[in-house]
Amino acid sequence: MRTKLFSIMAVLIVLSLVAACGPTPEPQTIVQTVEVEKTVVETVEVEKEVIQTVEVEKEVVKEVTAVPPPEGPEGTLVRALSTFPNSLDLPQAAERQASTTAWQLYDSLVYMTEENEIEPALAERWDISDDGTEYTFYLRQDVTFHNGEPFNADSVVFSWQRAVDNDWEYSDQWTQADSVEKIDDYTVKITTPEPNVLLMNIIFDQWAMVPVGFDPENPVGTGPFKFVEWVKGDHITMEANMDYWRGPPKIQTVIFRPIPESATRVAAIQTGEVDIVTRLSSEEAQNLLGVEDVTVIKYPQTRVYYIAFNNMTTGVGQPTEDPLVRQAMNYAVDVDAIIDALFDGFAVPATGYVATGELGHGAVEPFGYDPDKAIELLTEAGYPDGFAMDMACPAGAYTHFEEVCEAVVAYLGDVGIDVSLEFMESGQYWDLEANKELPPLFGDSWSAPGGEAFRRLMGALMGEEAAFSSWEDQTIIDMLNEIKATLDRDERKALYEELQVYMKEDPPFIYLYEPVAFEAINTRVQNYRPRSSEVYFLYDTFVVGE
Repeated sequence: MRTKLFSIMAVLIVLSLVAACGPTPEPQTIVQTVEVEKTVVETVEVEKEVIQTVEVEKEVVKEVTAVPPPEGPEGTLVRALSTFPNSLDLPQAAERQASTTAWQLYDSLVYMTEENEIEPALAERWDISDDGTEYTFYLRQDVTFHNGEPFNADSVVFSWQRAVDNDWEYSDQWTQADSVEKIDDYTVKITTPEPNVLLMNIIFDQWAMVPVGFDPENPVGTGPFKFVEWVKGDHITMEANMDYWRGPPKIQTVIFRPIPESATRVAAIQTGEVDIVTRLSSEEAQNLLGVEDVTVIKYPQTRVYYIAFNNMTTGVGQPTEDPLVRQAMNYAVDVDAIIDALFDGFAVPATGYVATGELGHGAVEPFGYDPDKAIELLTEAGYPDGFAMDMACPAGAYTHFEEVCEAVVAYLGDVGIDVSLEFMESGQYWDLEANKELPPLFGDSWSAPGGEAFRRLMGALMGEEAAFSSWEDQTIIDMLNEIKATLDRDERKALYEELQVYMKEDPPFIYLYEPVAFEAINTRVQNYRPRSSEVYFLYDTFVVGE
């Protein structure tokens, strides 16, 4: 893994499909620029060939006619998923591709715009008490669930109660509130134990409203699409909700197809079997440039990839309980080489668990690659000859992640740490992670919406309070509680910075990278806008040409 596995082919995609509205739409030009390597052979007088490699650019220009959206739902959109969703019930949806699929069925009390502004959704307005611990929401009175039941205060209370009464993957997102109380049929009061300035962010990302008596096997929400069927392992079908309170969506049928094999997803977008594929590698994106009826889009992800240390169950009594050992393991891994070799440079080293662009990012620098420093720290910690340890990673979940895990194992081996690596099917993997049954080392990643890292930090570092946490450190927990109680943004920024410094000195992870995302969409798909957290909403998306 020390040398580049393939040549760098940098993909620069400058525009994505954005529909223009109006009576006389203009064609939309999609310009895709790619740098490719060209070999130049020069013959000199001594008849010795001198081979030079230079970079040249070529442009692939596509013209996509932008048309007004249809007046009512039309056509079918097929979106490929890289994982098999474990549930369409939000508190139980283990991974982002499961939750974003599920969200098409639901609404929350509030909505977050692409600019990270909170707007009304099922709540028309709200009041917050002076001490910041009581939120009074005034609900819309014209909303019905897909089964015809009215949305009201009873629905909100039930949605909250069922989540806090069960030990689900994301029940901790609902226990941020101490109580949810019905004031009248269309007014609820949410009480928190202390001020929580990030509660609205959490409500947007997790609090899907469901009717009283909700059945996860036949999910019902108030969202723009209604559940039709789920053939496990094959597809999930939804249809337009003609009674949606915002007006019907623009697509009649949405089909989600789990296709864990990356090459199969790429083939499916080329043949037109699917309309959107996600989590492409940079070389797959490169190969799709110029393919008829396919457009590649690129965007930075607010997602951090890492190798977690487990100090709660399987890691108890292991050498990784020593912070010097964990520092050493960070220095042992050449993240830059991994990024160059596996991602063609389309990623940046993670500086910690606060991603680029999030509040407080930049307080620390990446560890960097220093195997001599790693050996020095291991020796200081009492492990001059290293040690052995088990590690697990999910298979097929993330782009090139299996190779990343193998590279990490190789680098750790170079400093004397003998790691036994096991790959697991992603659904089984996340079940074990939620039960805190993975080995002392395991790989994963976490996204977070809203411009702050709190959801990521909370989910992975709140100890027993969080299903997917494998790390418990009271200092971190206290700092996270202080962050959510701090109203002033500058003060909260300083707390994030302080936390990053602490988490470099006493790292709960081997920090890896923040990737650039590549997706491919059929040119008939318009107004599709994925966000950097991999959240997307299909309400305004439509398809043409059927």
